[in-house]
Amino acid sequence: MERLRRTMMFVPGNNPGMMADAYIYGPDSIMLDLEDSVTMAEKDTARLLVYNALKTIDYGDTEMVVRINPLNTPYGKKDIEAVVKAGVDVIRMPKTETAEEVIEVEREIEKVEKEIGCLGRTQIMAAIESALGVVNAYAIATASKRMMGIALGAEDYSANLKTQRTPEGSELLLARETIVVAARAAGIDALDTVYSNLNDMETFRNEVEAIKKLGFDGKSIINPRQIEVVNEVFAPKEKDIQKSLTILAAIKEAEKKGSGVIAVNVLRAQRTIDLAIASGILTKEDIQ
Repeated sequence: MERLRRTMMFVPGNNPGMMADAYIYGPDSIMLDLEDSVTMAEKDTARLLVYNALKTIDYGDTEMVVRINPLNTPYGKKDIEAVVKAGVDVIRMPKTETAEEVIEVEREIEKVEKEIGCLGRTQIMAAIESALGVVNAYAIATASKRMMGIALGAEDYSANLKTQRTPEGSELLLARETIVVAARAAGIDALDTVYSNLNDMETFRNEVEAIKKLGFDGKSIINPRQIEVVNEVFAPKEKDIQKSLTILAAIKEAEKKGSGVIAVNVLRAQRTIDLAIASGILTKEDIQ
């Protein structure tokens, strides 16, 4: 079963209580934030809190991501050293604009991994938050074998375009399409930006439905209330499940006969079944 990333929930790295409780709501990934949600005066304290959370809290199978500060700040390299030593799954780069930035982060990760004897363990994710980042999306997506996904950061991107976010999201369409295409070409995941108005769940649902149609794997979120909506939208319909079960059964039968037939829609069928299992519609026993 592939790792699903329907929801990646932001949690401030300076809030121990939220870090301790975040996993109970069932997000697919938790992103502990050392960047925008932490003031300059709290950077060192937050880093220590995140390190201790990763070392001491049992997050189970939840993917653990940390958004670090950029390497051109006094904090970036320290962030990498701390979270890699703590065993983080993914480092999320903010405001990524070039492949060279990815390579530099990879270099710093490898230094720490060599020191602790776990070379190759830590993955990278890049947030694209500017026009230049969108233009370089494919180069960023393919800059490292560690890259597992790219994400849109809409607030900074909109400001960079000298525009504002709108409910219909027309100002984000090109960036969203570019990021999805770059991710698919690179064979990695694409995550959409956050929606911060918790009082307008209808518009939030509409946005989730729209990004699913575009091909995104999931959405960055800021509140546990948003998880159920995302999971409902991404849950496959019964007719799609039955079609996928038929495809996978045919592939298994072909393999038994040694025909070597490969269906074009196998990957789509497998993802549908994985989503059905994650949504509680099927169990693993149902597809044996």
